[in-house]
Amino acid sequence: MYRMYNALQPGYSSNIDDRTLHELYLWPFAEAVRAGTGAVMSAYNAVNGSACSQNSYLLNGLLKDELGFQGFVVSDWLSHMSGVASALAGLDMDMPGDQQIPLLGTSYWMYELTRSVLNGSVPIDRLNDMATRVVAAWYQMGQDKDYPPPNFSSNTHDRVGFLYPAALLSPIGVVNQYVNVQANHYKIARQVAQDAITLVKNDGSLLPLSNSSSLKIFGTDAAVNPDGPNACAFRSCNKGTLGMGWGSGVADYPYFDDPISAIKRRVKNVTYYATDSFPPVPQPLPDEIAVVFISSDSGENSFTVEDNHGDRDSAKLAAWHDGDTLVQKAAARYDNVVVVVHTVGPLLLESWVSLPSVKAVLFAHLPGQEAGESLANVLFGDVSPSGHLPYSITKAADDLPRSIADLKGFTLGQVQDTYTEGLYIDYRYLNKHSIKPRYAFGHGLSYTNFTYTNASIKRIKPLSPYPPPRPAKGPTPTYSTAIPKPSEAYFPDGFTAIWRYLYSWLSKTDADAAAAAREKASSSGSSYPYPPGYVTAQTPGPPAGGAQGGNAALWDAAYEVTVTVTNVGTTRRSGKAVVQGYVQFPEAQSSEWDTPVVQLRDFEKTAELMPGESQVVTLHFTRKDVSVWDVGAQNWLVPDPHGRYGFWIGEASDKLRVACYSDSLTCQEDPESPV
Repeated sequence: MYRMYNALQPGYSSNIDDRTLHELYLWPFAEAVRAGTGAVMSAYNAVNGSACSQNSYLLNGLLKDELGFQGFVVSDWLSHMSGVASALAGLDMDMPGDQQIPLLGTSYWMYELTRSVLNGSVPIDRLNDMATRVVAAWYQMGQDKDYPPPNFSSNTHDRVGFLYPAALLSPIGVVNQYVNVQANHYKIARQVAQDAITLVKNDGSLLPLSNSSSLKIFGTDAAVNPDGPNACAFRSCNKGTLGMGWGSGVADYPYFDDPISAIKRRVKNVTYYATDSFPPVPQPLPDEIAVVFISSDSGENSFTVEDNHGDRDSAKLAAWHDGDTLVQKAAARYDNVVVVVHTVGPLLLESWVSLPSVKAVLFAHLPGQEAGESLANVLFGDVSPSGHLPYSITKAADDLPRSIADLKGFTLGQVQDTYTEGLYIDYRYLNKHSIKPRYAFGHGLSYTNFTYTNASIKRIKPLSPYPPPRPAKGPTPTYSTAIPKPSEAYFPDGFTAIWRYLYSWLSKTDADAAAAAREKASSSGSSYPYPPGYVTAQTPGPPAGGAQGGNAALWDAAYEVTVTVTNVGTTRRSGKAVVQGYVQFPEAQSSEWDTPVVQLRDFEKTAELMPGESQVVTLHFTRKDVSVWDVGAQNWLVPDPHGRYGFWIGEASDKLRVACYSDSLTCQEDPESPV
């Protein structure tokens, strides 16, 4: 909400201190840059008061210098806020038509960037850098040869359509060739959805169900949107099974396998009540099982869905369509109730989760096109569930810090979203304040049980307080910095422009005027007032940098922990375990640096383990994993290289089974948990 700039209100400002920015929010970007991503998109909102598309600290300082990003930065649609300022701040590519009034077909750049180069307000080496980064990513991704041309249109599903869809008048041609590239991708889609399904409750081992079960299915979320899976533009409705959120980044479903169809393929005795209001039902028989489907949606704030403006500001943490009441009424009628939740994030479950008849609860998250079979495989025991919660489910909204639990309301001027909780989000905050959630971060049950034994730890590489000095920067490409003659910017002779399309050329009059303005300024001894600190010479760079993602030493494995995971379940079922590794900083240093009690730093899912079968799992903890961000030194610091780090291994943030210690290089099974 309030992320986009408009004539009435600037986009909100995320106000984040430097340490929190590095240790939480920059961390995944560092991983992505290290993995070789080619493009990074700037956000709509501001960070610390500066719009992201022209925030030089984020784009030049952190992304390109500290993280060594070699690709290009592109603006999100309508997130471009200025011309020269964004170019100097590190923006490399502008999305088309990117001004605050998108229908006019204008841009802060197009020919204005050309004008800015000719008049000297954008240095030619900055333009060279933009182009180099775009072309470098093109080569890096192998798009320079044997790369297929586009064969589909995002503007129409028809075979024939406008060749220039943004123009007032356009020739017609083939725009969709209907090339089927699905192959067997459905298997991967099903596996991803299936592995994510998280069983949070299973009293009396009600699950898995039998193919001979008598099932009563409740809730419209069990069946695909009756108008079709793609009926709502940009998926901007919550109708039928929730497979994805809404917004401009959605994809069309090639098909949608919904849960009710998959269930009916397994069980003959199924009655489906396609309503979110509990209907009149016959007196249940003792063996009948009610399966209740509920959902919670969110998406891009370009769309308002059921009074929710992107964020769930209306529904908040309640199930949509009065789903909580649906569960309560089903639980009052049936002795055995299974709840299936399709949701974008955590919900409050307290109104029904402890009811005696609510025996099982599954979070199926956002499963996509394979929503049905992936769920049925788990419901009926073809596989054991192996998903784990990527967030905590609290007992009350105010169990979380107010800056997270309370959404910001409209205000005149820029909404200030200050991250007062710092490092303490989710389980970090709950642990600090001794708040017990309903289900902790990392929680997830299986149809079998696992033990964690024979743990060992070894030191891989000795640690110094700070990482080794970064290598010197290499040379940058050398190009001519001579400003081109204005004639190079003229529209080509005989060229016919298409209305609302963007071109870099200027009229002869405008190009000549831009060059004349530069010459006049030069002769008078004046120049464009660049921001303080703007330099074009190569600098040594921050000590935390030096490679893609940052100083290469940050990814050196400092410690290695191995543990044997064994399927010891008595149900004779196979399953996958997720081994989670949390770091606890030395007690004295933790106090000095105010670090969370434990922090997840590595995890690994085992193969499918048969009953009695074991697998040795190895987790690695890097220099960065045991470091804090030293704001004064602007570098990553290991607070106590020889101190007692605890490496806690378990199956959830509140189920830590093994502790290994860096000072003694010993491990302990079933220790007293720090949380």
